[in-house]
Amino acid sequence: MSQTIAVLSSLVLAGFAGMAQPTLAAFNSAYSDIDLDQCLVLDADDFGASWACPGYKGYPLMVTEGDLRFSLAYGFNVDKEPARNQTLAPFNHLGPKLEWRLSNAKGRWLPVATIARYFTADIETGEDKGQVLVVTQLVEGNSCHIAYIDALANTDANDLARQAADTAGSFDCARDEIETIGKFTAWEP
Repeated sequence: MSQTIAVLSSLVLAGFAGMAQPTLAAFNSAYSDIDLDQCLVLDADDFGASWACPGYKGYPLMVTEGDLRFSLAYGFNVDKEPARNQTLAPFNHLGPKLEWRLSNAKGRWLPVATIARYFTADIETGEDKGQVLVVTQLVEGNSCHIAYIDALANTDANDLARQAADTAGSFDCARDEIETIGKFTAWEP
């Protein structure tokens, strides 16, 4: 009988030990369109415009254009987010899709980052020259660009962007430097 109790105790302890270990988060992607014709114009004048657009399952997305450069801001307090005014140095415009990286670390799929394709202009001609994947972490009060990947210089650019997005959450927008991943020839960030 004492052997049976010892075996049962070992099984119970093993079960508790298994429960105590943290589960690894899984990641997935969802996509939304960036179609300004489907967005609500918030403000527009000769110097730029801003739109409220549909994001992932109602997650707020604001698109802003000024000085021929676009930026994206996320969440319910966009005025307090560092990402609100972040853009790329060259004149640019956005690609038609936005990739939302989702994590189930909290037991349900929640957006933790986005990947946006920016088309950048040649400084001399103004014509589209480069494509940069911009990874933005989504953390209330700390949403900002965390990585740039040159989509034309890296054949695995989408994979590199997803790997960067899956590390989102620990980046300090006020202190950390945006990472350029892989080969980068689009411009000097």
